Amino acid sequence: MAPGPGPARPAGPETAGGAVDEYVYRRPAPALRPYVARYTGYRQAGLPPGLHRGLPSPYLTLILTLDDRLTVAGHPDPRQPPGRYDTLLGGLHAAPALIAHEGRQSGVQIALGPLGARALLGPPAGELAHLDVPADAVLGRRCAEIHDRLRQAATWPERFAVLDRTLPGLLRPERTAHPEVARAWHRLLASGGTATVSELAEESGWSARHLTGRFRAEIGLTPKAAARVVRFDRARRLLVARAARPEAAGAGGLGLAGLAVECGYFDQAHLAREFRALAGCAPSRWLAQEHGTRFRNVQAGEDAAAPRWGVPGLAEDG
Repeated sequence: MAPGPGPARPAGPETAGGAVDEYVYRRPAPALRPYVARYTGYRQAGLPPGLHRGLPSPYLTLILTLDDRLTVAGHPDPRQPPGRYDTLLGGLHAAPALIAHEGRQSGVQIALGPLGARALLGPPAGELAHLDVPADAVLGRRCAEIHDRLRQAATWPERFAVLDRTLPGLLRPERTAHPEVARAWHRLLASGGTATVSELAEESGWSARHLTGRFRAEIGLTPKAAARVVRFDRARRLLVARAARPEAAGAGGLGLAGLAVECGYFDQAHLAREFRALAGCAPSRWLAQEHGTRFRNVQAGEDAAAPRWGVPGLAEDG
């Protein structure tokens, strides 16, 4: 019998001054790990209402709420009107979403790699790019069944066990992306978003134009846009890690200049421009709004580990 995932890992206090504040992360069952990076359980209540940003990342987002509906005040595509969701499936995007809350939120978020979209969802990730849709519009009645079981479960380990039991039933491993597209995506992840389109095209044996078309149809972003998102996601994670350990940044505070170079930006100004473009605000403002307040979003609570699902040659996260 293959060993199961490790125990659920809490991130942050469960209660503080009477307010509920729970964030729990867990890796999925082994059969799901080539497709799903992690589960995140979250429950907060008794905190001031407000907005937080859902930032671009290398994951599709599947959210199954537990108590209250999810209110999206602004989608990555501004043409999509605001909405409220019991379940939500969001594709890759290169602009932030705005999530409104009334001082409480709860649910389970599943981070799905774009190459896993075909196997778990059916359509390629490219058909969901820049969109937020009710998850049952894609998964059908199986979504309602999984959602009901999650709401009936009493603890985070029980909820994650529901996902480990039910999600493999959705898997169709024969539905795969073209090997050259998969290789290009893995290369972008392994490089932290610094691999160029010309390098990816040369390695694939395709022209840059052909690779860009096939990549966008499968992943939802062009290779250049995907590289921006991967690089930004790494920078964001490292920024959170430095904010949690300011002594590691040395005399330069958060060490943004060094972080910019480490993540492949030309300089600190380049990092700041990309942060404003992809997050809608400067790095320091995002930290103050999302990481420095008690009402944290899921991304602000993540660790600095880079996404590594299914990437040859890279050890899996612990």
